[in-house]
Amino acid sequence: MALMPKRVKHRKSQRGKMKGNATRNNYVAFGEYGLQSLDTHWITGRHIEAGRVAATHFLHREGKVYIRVFPDKPVSSKPLETRMGKGKGEPEYWAACVKPGTILFEIGGVPEDIAKQALIRVAHKMPIRCRFVKRRHSL
Repeated sequence: MALMPKRVKHRKSQRGKMKGNATRNNYVAFGEYGLQSLDTHWITGRHIEAGRVAATHFLHREGKVYIRVFPDKPVSSKPLETRMGKGKGEPEYWAACVKPGTILFEIGGVPEDIAKQALIRVAHKMPIRCRFVKRRHSL
């Protein structure tokens, strides 16, 4: 089942602007390796679930997969062949606003080559360009 919030304050939201780079969620915090976005886009709950399934299927229950984005924005659309007016459409799906630099997924507890292969499979499920990043250890 696709990710979505349990409850929200407002059922519908405006589209908003997505400009600039990510200033938060832009470093590997939980695992050892991560998948970083290079584009701006809305990632739907279905995209996230497809990436999670691809990673866990490839890892065969080894290591741990962390999902760093959550779809909390309702995206509405009007039905097909409906005339203009009559108000805003109903929420169709939930999306996460992703900016360049946002870490989407993290993997820990596996060697680097295995993590890289798993995150490449996840990147194929995403609608944006992504890159493989490692954790920066503090000295």
